[in-house]
Amino acid sequence: MHAEMPKIVLDANALMMPFEFNINLDSEIKRLLGECEIVVPSGVVAELTKLSETDRAAKAGLRLAGKYRTLEVNGQGDDAVIEAAVSLRAAVVTNDDALLRRLREMGIARIRLRSRTHLVLEGDPGS
Repeated sequence: MHAEMPKIVLDANALMMPFEFNINLDSEIKRLLGECEIVVPSGVVAELTKLSETDRAAKAGLRLAGKYRTLEVNGQGDDAVIEAAVSLRAAVVTNDDALLRRLREMGIARIRLRSRTHLVLEGDPGS
């Protein structure tokens, strides 16, 4: 029996990172954790859809989100991200300080941007 592939949840600002900081999300996640299943909560897709009317990075992020599996969740915004992370036992990619704080308090692994050039993992992705 092999270990289950790590799961990663992307929030809205994670999906905009490649367009704001010229970072390759897939290769950075693979560098940190190897092959992963990447999911986007439905609440994040809804948030990006709303933002994409006025924000070019959000519009590009919404297109990028289409590459990944959308997970139906009840919550919106940060609550949707946390709900998805808990249900999948997944790490979360975000740069949102308030969300990072909530995730840390809940013991959920976080992946965030460091120095505007690369991602770093905080916490144990297997927990």
